[in-house]
Amino acid sequence: MELKTPLYEEHEKLGGKIVPFAGYLLPVQYEGVIAEHMCVRNDVGLFDVSHMGEITLKGKGALASLNHLLTNDFTKMSNGKVRYSIMCYEDGGVVDDLLVYKFSDEDYYIVVNASNRHKDFEHMKNNILEDTIIEDISDSVAQVALQGPKARDLMLKLLKEDDLPEKYYTAKKDVDICGMNCLISYTGYTGEAGYEIYTDNENASKLWNLLLETGKQFNIKPCGLGARDTLRLEASMPLYGHEMDETITPLETGLDFGVKMNKDDFIGKKALIEKGEPSICRVGLEIIDKGVLREHQDIYVGDEKIGHTTSGTFSPLFKTSIAMALIDKKYSEIGNVVQVDVRGRRLKAKIVEMPFYKRNY
Repeated sequence: MELKTPLYEEHEKLGGKIVPFAGYLLPVQYEGVIAEHMCVRNDVGLFDVSHMGEITLKGKGALASLNHLLTNDFTKMSNGKVRYSIMCYEDGGVVDDLLVYKFSDEDYYIVVNASNRHKDFEHMKNNILEDTIIEDISDSVAQVALQGPKARDLMLKLLKEDDLPEKYYTAKKDVDICGMNCLISYTGYTGEAGYEIYTDNENASKLWNLLLETGKQFNIKPCGLGARDTLRLEASMPLYGHEMDETITPLETGLDFGVKMNKDDFIGKKALIEKGEPSICRVGLEIIDKGVLREHQDIYVGDEKIGHTTSGTFSPLFKTSIAMALIDKKYSEIGNVVQVDVRGRRLKAKIVEMPFYKRNY
């Protein structure tokens, strides 16, 4: 049976179309995917992301455990910073991608994908080093994402400038928003400037409605899973189960920026070394023929199958179909034309630079 986030009743009041996703009942849309998508690109949108998982890692061994568990290097990470990383199995396949928040050398906060929460926690718990205390606090945490170019202006109606994290991928904890204790993170999954705000479950509805009410002057809209997916795809942000999984290494899917091969060791490092230079890579595709690219569609050059799409959609911003794909590296040059099998029809698409969309933060 699917779970409900603390904001489930708010979604019903607003007429959200509820669907099962990652074990939860969540709104896929309210007004419509395109309207919500463009609202985030032009103004500001509000998402319920309380389904995401939160895990704390504390103690004298926390830093050593992080560096052992994850592919990135946290040795010189400053307090208040947020860092993206991959967690691998011994064979180099991806357990999950995640965010790490540092509050001190002995206090880290990890945000994981909802569908992987229990798997991630078990993997971490079974592989942490001594003097490390791990706890899954997901069930007590609500999270909302305020995304779009007007997100900062909205937040400044509620807070002083000093209360907001200044730089992308930084965070501030114990910020009081109208009597609610919150963690505010300058991060997001839309390609826009914005914030992810964490608070106790009992504050969720108050925070949600406060942001919607304050945001009226900025044309805010509540947004669902549909727009979240089209936004992240335009920004070329990978999604577990699509651009990566246990059969794909982070190097094969273009996430080498989060893999520090020069640090002492991490789970999966030996396998990544042994696999050598990846023969496949992640690319962006833009349709040439008429049609819409979707996930899991085979890609050809002539009669040779060279890969498959991992995510695809009609882009509300560019008004054409785009996709990400994993293909044979030798065919990955920008401008190359390939054929995608869309329901039995071979449609032409060209390889283009990623991200499809990028805002200057």
